[in-house]
Amino acid sequence: MMTSNFIDYVKINVRSGHGGAGSTHFRREKHVPKGGPDGGDGGRGGHIILKGNAQHWTLLHLKYQKHIFAKDGNGGEGGRRTGAQGQDMYIEVPLGTIAKDPETGEVLAEVTKDGQEVVLLHGGRGGLGNVHFKSSTNQAPHHSQPGEDGEDMWVVLELKVLADVGLVGFPNAGKSTLLSVLSAAKPEIADYPFTTLVPNLGVVSYRDFKSFVMADIPGIIEGAAEGKGLGTRFLRHIERNSILLFLIPATAEDITEEYRILLNELKEYNPALLDKERMIAISKMDLVTEDEDLARIKTQIPENLPFVMISSVMQQGLMELKDMIWGSLQKAQESFVQPEEENEEEIQENHDQDLAE
Repeated sequence: MMTSNFIDYVKINVRSGHGGAGSTHFRREKHVPKGGPDGGDGGRGGHIILKGNAQHWTLLHLKYQKHIFAKDGNGGEGGRRTGAQGQDMYIEVPLGTIAKDPETGEVLAEVTKDGQEVVLLHGGRGGLGNVHFKSSTNQAPHHSQPGEDGEDMWVVLELKVLADVGLVGFPNAGKSTLLSVLSAAKPEIADYPFTTLVPNLGVVSYRDFKSFVMADIPGIIEGAAEGKGLGTRFLRHIERNSILLFLIPATAEDITEEYRILLNELKEYNPALLDKERMIAISKMDLVTEDEDLARIKTQIPENLPFVMISSVMQQGLMELKDMIWGSLQKAQESFVQPEEENEEEIQENHDQDLAE
């Protein structure tokens, strides 16, 4: 059986380097009697650093690398020479990766930008050489410090897909077909439930060379938050989406009920998901031929939610859908930027008042 290359969860053991020991050494040169202590410090141990890499989109490269250790620092030497620092170990991860403590669930680090570096474990400090311990009463100290031990722990790396729009719907709602029509993504499409077993990302082109990222999340069923179907395995990816696009087929017996079930599963998994912008797309409109069915569909759409009726096969309503999504993304961006501009104005006003006083 062929296994998927989409890996969004790994557990690895990481260890930062130990610090090098300080040197106990005395200066010995010709014509320099009683040169005194000159032991150098030990070098710092290597850090364990997470680094964002936009070229990675899964954690597959870490699946079979369970132990990652940084180098130890070198010991100090005579002549006040400091030992070399241990080489840092960089762990490249896709954007949207978080590191957790497997026992407590505490989030240790989060990587969301390309090139972002986060020190996960610090290397041990190098020990001080005996040159630091000389005094008027102890002019020949035979003592130096050992280096500090590095940190050692198991860490869970969890990937949450970054996308502007997340497609939410039951199996066979037409999510993969919509993504394949709007973008260059080629997800597997078939007429049986749970065809999509991993999230798929696609870049959707818009007017004037603009674009946004859409994610096809594997189908949700009633009870998914309790582990039914694919369970909560992929619900985490919805947390990173700016907009939730509920895709409900026109052939559904009760559109309102399907929307309610989907919304309840998101609430059971994480109530904060209900704060995201929501909109509805009624798919498979090419199967609706009667005016009575069209009228019934319109009456079942939940109120106060933007909606559009589409057909991915016939490519109908797709531009209206993209217009609706883009308008919502722009509003979200404006509402995010506006408070920052207000804060800058307030800071400037306070600064002017201080100058006047």
